[in-house]
Amino acid sequence: MANNHELITPSPAQFAGCDNFAIRTGDFFALVGRILLAALFLLNVWPRLVNGVGGFTRYLTSLGVPAPEFFAWVSTGIELVAGLAIILGVATRYSALLLIVYTLVATFLAHRYWEYPAAAQTAQYFTFLRNLSITGGFILLFVTGAGRFSVDGWLRKRR
Repeated sequence: MANNHELITPSPAQFAGCDNFAIRTGDFFALVGRILLAALFLLNVWPRLVNGVGGFTRYLTSLGVPAPEFFAWVSTGIELVAGLAIILGVATRYSALLLIVYTLVATFLAHRYWEYPAAAQTAQYFTFLRNLSITGGFILLFVTGAGRFSVDGWLRKRR
């Protein structure tokens, strides 16, 4: 398994000023990035854990999702478990893959901005783009792994 230093591709010489800093701090910033990516999912799921999935079930019903209560609970479980796994760095690549698929499905299910009335299209368009950006973050996390400050890193070191 490659260590963090091997995962950071050196920049061309004219842009290499930050390379040493990135190598020295990469594990710390991988942790910060994981927290920021997953925080959105945990903050989103918290009201459902406290208040139940009734409101979310009604939203899924309005989108035409079959078995909306079932999928409300599935969605809640995915956001909670995968979000915590990303923050802790547990099975990070698997969690990142799950959240890539989950985010894309949610994006194309709920944020089809082209189907919204003109007044709502801009907000939905930017939510659509935000979700694509989040997917990009999970793709990078899938490629790089969690870094040293993670359960994955700790388990790797124990071998």
